[in-house]
Amino acid sequence: MEKQSLQLYVDAQFTSPYAMSVFVTLHEKGLEFAVHTVDLDTNAQHTSDYAAKSLTQRVPTLVHNDFALSESSAITEYLDDVFPGITVYPKDIKDRARARQLQAWLRSALMPIRVERNTQVIFYGQRLAPLSDAAKAAAQQLFLVGESLLKEGADNLFGTWCIADLDLALMINRLAMHGDYVPAKLANFAHQQWQRPAVQLWMQQQRPALQA
Repeated sequence: MEKQSLQLYVDAQFTSPYAMSVFVTLHEKGLEFAVHTVDLDTNAQHTSDYAAKSLTQRVPTLVHNDFALSESSAITEYLDDVFPGITVYPKDIKDRARARQLQAWLRSALMPIRVERNTQVIFYGQRLAPLSDAAKAAAQQLFLVGESLLKEGADNLFGTWCIADLDLALMINRLAMHGDYVPAKLANFAHQQWQRPAVQLWMQQQRPALQA
């Protein structure tokens, strides 16, 4: 059997929610991999060396043997296809489709939250100005989707844990960990998700000091 080599390229600051999603996926699936950092503050993602690996010149990028792939949800789906033992997507077809829908939405919508509550809030404890009306409206949309999908008393969205649980929890924690209002059901859900060992491994990464 061909020996598997997995190399994960993440941001040097360890603040990318998308790099975190792939990092957690690899750990949840029990796969061995090496981590390489790319300094986004110096635009290292645009160097010719990195561009040769990452088609979109972004993090994360996964290199599996001689195949390189960027964009986080593409990577996590690929990992489930290639290493199907422990899965990070629901087994039910409709639930799996819903999880992918949620991932796509979280990556393309809610821009006011992503701008006004960047992930330095989570990983550096940064404190920012109060939410704008646009961000408050986006938060209400987030709460509506989250509360619609999360059943009362459930720890996860689709029964067993999946990577969409982490992605939703991270978006919620942009607000909750800053002290902004979050409905109790969603705040508890996000807090529980944060206790997973793979999530804590990402949280414990050594991060450089914030630039002034």
